[in-house]
Amino acid sequence: MPGPVKFGAVSEPGRPNALQRWWTGQPAPAQAPTSEPPFDPTSWGGAIIVMLGFTAALWIVQIFNSHDHYGFNRFGLRPRQTGGLWGVLTQPFLHTGNAQLISNTFPVLIIGWTLLLSGVRVWLFVTASVVVVGGFAAWLVAPSGLIVGASALVFGWMGYLVARAVFSRKFTWIVTAIAILIFFGALFGQLVPNYSSAASWQSNLCGFVVGAAVGWLLHPRRSSRRGRAPRRRVVS
Repeated sequence: MPGPVKFGAVSEPGRPNALQRWWTGQPAPAQAPTSEPPFDPTSWGGAIIVMLGFTAALWIVQIFNSHDHYGFNRFGLRPRQTGGLWGVLTQPFLHTGNAQLISNTFPVLIIGWTLLLSGVRVWLFVTASVVVVGGFAAWLVAPSGLIVGASALVFGWMGYLVARAVFSRKFTWIVTAIAILIFFGALFGQLVPNYSSAASWQSNLCGFVVGAAVGWLLHPRRSSRRGRAPRRRVVS
């Protein structure tokens, strides 16, 4: 009597091969765990790698922009001009020179890294809100001219981190916000008029306000009355 029909390559005795499992509907055997853990962009090392890549992208754009005699800046933000609406999205990636990008590099790297530790979705939501809403607000209120640079995005990140600490009152987030204020507190001078003729304080302020609004939206302050037993009304 002929033996059982075998499908595909011969497997180990008692263990069906892949084709036999497919034919009989058997599940695939569990894979042995890999020795290397998956990449986590919200870990300390993973977040710094992501932000290094983000910062590198800014410098790549800057290199091409400088070789083009800063012709890319024609796509920058120009308030109340229809053609300048492109700058809502491109403003953080364009700079007037190496000096401006150098001054933004360290804040972008460190503050962005701090925010990314909170989660990828939080980082993306805060970043998109600051870029789109903050950029459009700057397009409405800033004086005419060309606005480029990543500083508004940095202030948006800072606004979120500070507001998150204020509204959530979580100890670790309060410590994080205090550390950001200590290391980057001097930057807040760019939120007031006449700090620098080359800086758009309106754009920076719009980014900060939008970031703070997102912090208020995502982390509403807990009511102090929560958890208290309701008072009984005594009827005489």
